[in-house]
Amino acid sequence: MNTSARHSVRVQDPEKRIKNFDEVSLGFDEATMLAEADRCLGCKNAPCRKGCPVGVDIPAFIARLKENDTEGACATISLDTLLPAICGRVCPQEKQCEAYCVRKARLGGSVAIGALERYVGDYALAHPSEPKKAAPNGKKVAVVGSGPSGLTCAADCAVNGFDVTVFEAFHKAGGVLVYGIPEFRLPKEKVVAGEIAKLEALGVKFRLNTVIGKTLTIEDLQEEFDAIFIGSGAGLPKFMNIPGEGLNGVGSANEFLTRVNLMQAYREDAVTPVYCGKKVAVIGAGNVAMDAARTARRMGAEVCVVYRRGREEMPARAEEIDHAEEEGIKFVLLTNPVEIIGENGRVTGLKCVRMKLGDPDASGRRSPVAIEGSEYVIDVDQVIVALGTSPNPLLRKSYGKINYSPRGTIIVDEDTMSTNVDGIYAGGDAVTGAATVILAMGAGRKAAKAIAEKFAK
Repeated sequence: MNTSARHSVRVQDPEKRIKNFDEVSLGFDEATMLAEADRCLGCKNAPCRKGCPVGVDIPAFIARLKENDTEGACATISLDTLLPAICGRVCPQEKQCEAYCVRKARLGGSVAIGALERYVGDYALAHPSEPKKAAPNGKKVAVVGSGPSGLTCAADCAVNGFDVTVFEAFHKAGGVLVYGIPEFRLPKEKVVAGEIAKLEALGVKFRLNTVIGKTLTIEDLQEEFDAIFIGSGAGLPKFMNIPGEGLNGVGSANEFLTRVNLMQAYREDAVTPVYCGKKVAVIGAGNVAMDAARTARRMGAEVCVVYRRGREEMPARAEEIDHAEEEGIKFVLLTNPVEIIGENGRVTGLKCVRMKLGDPDASGRRSPVAIEGSEYVIDVDQVIVALGTSPNPLLRKSYGKINYSPRGTIIVDEDTMSTNVDGIYAGGDAVTGAATVILAMGAGRKAAKAIAEKFAK
């Protein structure tokens, strides 16, 4: 039995990477890939698959890598996902597939499944093959939104012979993959555009700058298409509702990241500029907060992350937290903002209160409790709020037949992702609220399967 320890992925030096937007993780080279693949025990019951929302046959594709048969690994993994280069980079493997690896607690740690998937995905992008798909079945599917759930549903439907059109509100396809995740975590041209090109090779059509509920209605789509999948995401940011949020210099992480990522606002010649202060506070401790903080750092700011709980409760990936610390970002923990202070209409400080942890709440995390008389002010000139998002109400207001939850999310059957309206399915953040890329992909896959079964009858 191979008892070696887990191999680390190569990364850019922190002092260099805070001055560029190049990808931080450099992935495995061939030798390291082979050494890490050899650590996989090839468990027959494959416990790692239990944690994968799209059910990738992990032992099978790693078995091909052990033989240095990367093409075979590509063919194997493509049976379960057409977006491995994306999944390998942004999925929280440590909470999913790798959490179930039998090597986790002993034998040197979990197999680096995510890094191996990325290796396969990058190889597939560099060596495109002729896509395999069923014969056209004469049925048409409309996909609303080109984020991870929409792309997955579109890909699976196209493979099954459907004529698929994806409708995207922005001028580029990719949804949160292009506007929400920074270039240094997910390269847009190299990876996202490459994965979308694979869908176009399958015959998927993309209609950009098209807002469903505004440019076209759901009724318009129903007249032309046999089935509709709504993967419109959750792009409406939440704020703190504290004094001072209307000051110049206060904004959402969504807007900040969209301007930088999608519109390349960090460039001096950018048509759509973005303000970045010299001292920036990011409120929140999820992955979006880490993305915003690390982006601001690359734009030359001193950055602190303000979070009302402790480090153990931070919901962001451990890797992202570690990378942020390496890049000089400070964590101000057990601290809750109560007011944004300003002068002449602009942010000059963030008034906070220190917290202590009380009893666990419904999520299982200990609830933060304010310490009386502990208020103090952090010197900042910009506040970026990263406290989550909810679905944009535009679609709900323009088409009232679909059932929604009190949170504004679409209600679906969890097995088929079907709504209460026949022929309309939904998935991703529009259903769950802000969640992970891989969970959104899993929903897209379920919906595509249900659509295929509906028309196979």
